[in-house]
Amino acid sequence: MSYFDAASSAPLHPVARQALLASLDEGWADPSRLYREGRRARMLLDAAREAAAEAVGCRPDELTFTSSGTRAVHSGIAGAMGGRRRIGRHLIVSAVEHSSVLHSAELFEVTEVPVDRTGAVRPQAYVDALRPDTALACLQSANHEVGTVQPVAEVAAGCREAGVPLLVDAAQSLGWGPVEGEWSLLTASAHKWGGPSGVGLLAVRKGVRFAPQGPADERESGRAPGFENLPAIVAAAASLRAVRAEAAQEAARLRELTARIRSRVPRLVPDVDVVGDPERRLPGIVTFSCLYVDGETLLHELDRAGFSVSSGSSCTSSTLTPSHVLKAMGVLSEGNVRVSLPFGAVSEEVDRFLEVLPAAVAAVRDKLGAPTPSAVAHEDSLVVDALGKRCPIPVIELAKAIGDVPVGGTVRVLSDDEAARLDIPAWCEMREQEYVGEEPADRGCAYMVRRIS
Repeated sequence: MSYFDAASSAPLHPVARQALLASLDEGWADPSRLYREGRRARMLLDAAREAAAEAVGCRPDELTFTSSGTRAVHSGIAGAMGGRRRIGRHLIVSAVEHSSVLHSAELFEVTEVPVDRTGAVRPQAYVDALRPDTALACLQSANHEVGTVQPVAEVAAGCREAGVPLLVDAAQSLGWGPVEGEWSLLTASAHKWGGPSGVGLLAVRKGVRFAPQGPADERESGRAPGFENLPAIVAAAASLRAVRAEAAQEAARLRELTARIRSRVPRLVPDVDVVGDPERRLPGIVTFSCLYVDGETLLHELDRAGFSVSSGSSCTSSTLTPSHVLKAMGVLSEGNVRVSLPFGAVSEEVDRFLEVLPAAVAAVRDKLGAPTPSAVAHEDSLVVDALGKRCPIPVIELAKAIGDVPVGGTVRVLSDDEAARLDIPAWCEMREQEYVGEEPADRGCAYMVRRIS
């Protein structure tokens, strides 16, 4: 089985395993105690903090270990907003932040900065969003779904000039190198770089007003309550140092492999769009969208072929809601595959994936079929009734019907699937047709498409 989902969680690094096992024997005592076992545990904790701080690019006393990356985000945003509560309750985020940031932002007055079709923000957009009552701005260092690297240094400079702290979610990028720019707060998660799960990092620069929220606690400077998971912390710091030592060489190797995927997939599979920035991107992530394919079904097909990948598909079986990242980018939400290669990924397995993918996509398209659309012609317009059918079926029916109207004619697609609001305009972009807009219908919406080629 080839594991190609490191962006969700990387396999445990061998150094992390060794450090974890060793510290289970040496670091079980309370590091706040003064007896021998406690002092030994404190030495391990201090060494781990120094190693992690060096990798982050901050002082050891600016770094806090939390119980997860999500907890680091929640504590970081709440603490920064609490420390600047006299300024206001306005918070700026990008539209493609991790859900942990967006959920935290729901507690405040928030402005979402849009992104372009590659998933990147414009630094000026952050500056334009600043207000007198802006207490905090948040920006990920790199996107978790498509790998696009954000202009953190430029955004940080604009925020700093306005006196607004910037919190950077560096979960995806910290294993590859420190975050550039004069950021104020930073969060990360150990399982993203091959450390054990259950360890997060929260760095708060000296001079940043920060007021921990919730009941007071003496541990971790009051920013992360509870007894430290010392063995996991030691393993997280050890693996971060280890991956950083290999990062430059491994990044070059993985960039070659992902470039191979980016260039060959559109030639091997028809109707595919590779998304994300082609240059400013993380080394191991490549994401592409396949028209007329359900993403979850394609993942199962690839799983049977021996590949573990993930999807930015618009729907899950429980929520049926579009991916907020793909929606913000304006790209196809169905049929998405994210390949995120772990450290040490084998070139031969990438080649085997490229061999397997065309048949997998064809099998899914065959299973979905090409249903005969319920269409009624009205001179130069056509009505396609896709009510009650989930994406990508409305898109498939649109594709079948567009050839039945003359150039300049329109197709009106009726759909009650929320994903159609994203997928139909994205299909028009990919197939060079004109998306006219939407209007209410008796059930769902009517999406108008004009044939221009």
